[in-house]
Amino acid sequence: MPIWLIILLAVLAVVVVALIVLTIVGMKLQKKQEANQEQIDAAKQTVSMLIIDKKNMKLKDAGLPKIVLDQTPKYLRGRKMPIVKAKIGPQVMTLISDPRVFEQIPVKAEIKAEISGIYIVGIKSVRGGKIVVPDKKKKGFWKRVADKANDTVEKNAKKSNKKKK
Repeated sequence: MPIWLIILLAVLAVVVVALIVLTIVGMKLQKKQEANQEQIDAAKQTVSMLIIDKKNMKLKDAGLPKIVLDQTPKYLRGRKMPIVKAKIGPQVMTLISDPRVFEQIPVKAEIKAEISGIYIVGIKSVRGGKIVVPDKKKKGFWKRVADKANDTVEKNAKKSNKKKK
């Protein structure tokens, strides 16, 4: 057998083993996430709150209770999370929001939200308005480059038309 064929078979075997391992790990993580979601759904309750401020900030800078920081894995403490400061009754609380819900939360407005512990799971209603669903899609790298190129071509075409007149 030629050497290149042996190397090709070895690489192919490694790739197949890696795919099998990733599939098994992925299924375990998916089951774990489903179990966590069931716990969140079981503990959620609807609360009326006044949103004071919302920001993406690091957990250690957010002013969350010490027990929350202790329970968070070290690699997530420096990561930016969607943090919401809200007044629930007479108490001002710092809450963590679901990233999909974070975009819909209005600032300086009263809302009815579903919370589970210190986690905002969803929004039921906004007082004096309706829930705004942003249609913001992030452009990919190649789409931005193509748009920039089209803008440059249009500018150059306008300049050349002005010079001809």
